Amino acid sequence: AGGERFGLRAAAGNLSLAELARARSLTRERGKRLYLTLNAYLRPAEMPELRAYLEQLRHLDLDAYIVADPGVLATVRAVDPQRPLHLSTQANATTAEAVAFWQGAGVARVNLARELTLAEVRAIRAATGVELEVFVHGAMCVAWSGRCLLSAALTGRSANRGACTHPCRWRYVLVEETRPGEHFPVEEDGRGTYLMNSRDLCLVEHLPELLAAGVDSLKIEGRMKSRYYVAAVTRVYRAALDA
Repeated sequence: AGGERFGLRAAAGNLSLAELARARSLTRERGKRLYLTLNAYLRPAEMPELRAYLEQLRHLDLDAYIVADPGVLATVRAVDPQRPLHLSTQANATTAEAVAFWQGAGVARVNLARELTLAEVRAIRAATGVELEVFVHGAMCVAWSGRCLLSAALTGRSANRGACTHPCRWRYVLVEETRPGEHFPVEEDGRGTYLMNSRDLCLVEHLPELLAAGVDSLKIEGRMKSRYYVAAVTRVYRAALDA
């Protein structure tokens, strides 16, 4: 889940402290875990606010925080040292050495960078005992581990603050310097021209290889999605795993 601050779910209808408390109660009743995203990269003025927020969260006893910024990790360790920590894919862990570094900093689970191949995931698994999580379904950003400045440059809304406007998926045309106003479309298919965006990720047919590689957890993109989408996709992956 995302709280009202410090996550990458800026427009997702995030949970207040009272709502997080209710979510904590619901998950406990059902024997499920609840993780909170605190994976934004913070500015200096926000660090005291983070510390105050963590003090408010402590009594909820959430199962883990998902973090990316080393400063956020250090602050959690200072305020709430017993809280389990998971590393967000935003932190861009691409090697066993990086995973070992984060494990040494107190991280219990590492969500690996989305750029890794299956062979690279296997190699990291062979070299470390920390829990490994991988993205299996959802939008794939063309930037390195989702670190993109395009939205911030064009619209003032930062992807690294959870407010991406997805300009990589807009339609673009060519304009020749001496012919302003004349647009030349670059045709790609019948739906339009999409020069910068990648295709969405769907690894449901590759779950046997991922399990054989030693992956502990699968990540399905759910932010900004409908409840129906989240439920349907999760059910498909659950059935595939059970099969």
